[in-house]
Amino acid sequence: MRENILIDKSVLFAARIIKLHDYLVKNKKGLTISKQIVRSGTSIGANINEANYGQSPADFVSKLHIALKETAETEYWLKLLYTAEIIDEKMSESLLTDCLEIKRILVASIKTAKENNK
Repeated sequence: MRENILIDKSVLFAARIIKLHDYLVKNKKGLTISKQIVRSGTSIGANINEANYGQSPADFVSKLHIALKETAETEYWLKLLYTAEIIDEKMSESLLTDCLEIKRILVASIKTAKENNK
């Protein structure tokens, strides 16, 4: 089976988000945000994976756009957790770095897919 760097990175990121959620719940911090971020952070990879089984090139691009929106939402929650001093700078920067890397790959993938479908 062909390696898919975007799926691999999104699975690893989702695992980190699940661990963040568990940390927040264990420490009784940001419980409302923890629910939001676990939904958006794990949805990224689910939509990327679903895109690979799209019914058409347009469906593929649509699912990647949904993944991109979920990435943007997750980025927001991470910034909010740091700004509200719920997570420290090191944790925030590490998670944001991964999130932004996935975002960049998604933007490039969407652009390439659209160009290839012209």
